[in-house]
Amino acid sequence: MKKLKAIGIGALVTVLLAGCNNASVNNAAGEATTKVEQASKEDAELQALLAKFQPLDEMPVPADNPMSDNKVELGKKLYFDTRLSGNNKSSCMSCHVPGAGFGDNLPTFVGFEGFKGTRNSPTIINAGYYTSNFWDGRAASLEEQALGPIQSQAEMNQNLDVLVKELKAVPAYVDEFKTVFNDEINANNIAKALATFERTIVINDTKFDRFLKGDKGALTEQQIEGMKLFAGKANCMSCHAGPTLSDQNFHNIGIEGDDGRYGVTKQEADKGKFRTPALRGIAHTAPYMHDGSMKTLREVIEYYNKGGGAHPNKDPLMQSINLNDQEMDALVAFLEALSGEVPVVESPKLP
Repeated sequence: MKKLKAIGIGALVTVLLAGCNNASVNNAAGEATTKVEQASKEDAELQALLAKFQPLDEMPVPADNPMSDNKVELGKKLYFDTRLSGNNKSSCMSCHVPGAGFGDNLPTFVGFEGFKGTRNSPTIINAGYYTSNFWDGRAASLEEQALGPIQSQAEMNQNLDVLVKELKAVPAYVDEFKTVFNDEINANNIAKALATFERTIVINDTKFDRFLKGDKGALTEQQIEGMKLFAGKANCMSCHAGPTLSDQNFHNIGIEGDDGRYGVTKQEADKGKFRTPALRGIAHTAPYMHDGSMKTLREVIEYYNKGGGAHPNKDPLMQSINLNDQEMDALVAFLEALSGEVPVVESPKLP
């Protein structure tokens, strides 16, 4: 009888153990299924996020000004040459310094003979992608833009006819223009050479770009969270969209004191509007805004977070976002991931 009891108890234990083992197996299987489902959901969310962004295309080049190495080199020399200014003291590089993110790191530019400008010197990084140039969009191309500061009394104050005469007095320049354009030195060719050089100042291999191409480890968790906020709650993509992260349009974000686009169009609706800047390289180009009034990216995010300033023509898109500190930090981290490395340009030997 005792033996039968022992056998019965042993059988019961075996059944119980089997049940426990089956339960463990079932639990493990359930957990594995949950993990697969979670991973699948996260992957779907990631793909949906990536679909909101576009990679940067090849630099657009006008048919009448094709790229060439010789033209780039000529444009670089002109970019660094102080003969392009009326007093032979400043060059394009004076306000667009390679070591300062191709800006000048000043709130507003310092021009001819110390003239104090009212606008921030915009970087030329990826400037060739813009459909209009200058903060107010008054130039339709890089070629048109290139001649603007040269002639501006506030900036370089150089008469184009005088500049052509000065450059023609330099035999090496005469030869280079002949080689590059099969033509003489003139304002049109000066503009083409400068624009060609500027089209080589490109940032397109950022952590963000590598993430878009499938490198999931290119961004930190914080930067991915910032990317989600950028495309979602923060509504940054209402203006910063497309391959360049600019809608190529003009908006009034609430900063008073400058009529902006209105000076070009004379349309009341354009008062206080400025071009949406592209964002690659953004961490290298402080201070920010058209008036250089914000020193850091965090300050920019805080400004947008509160809905901007009180300009009467402020864009309706400018609304309070109500981000917390952690979310603002994530947005800043994402903007830093857009910044990449600034192209290195050595000063050329001038003729």
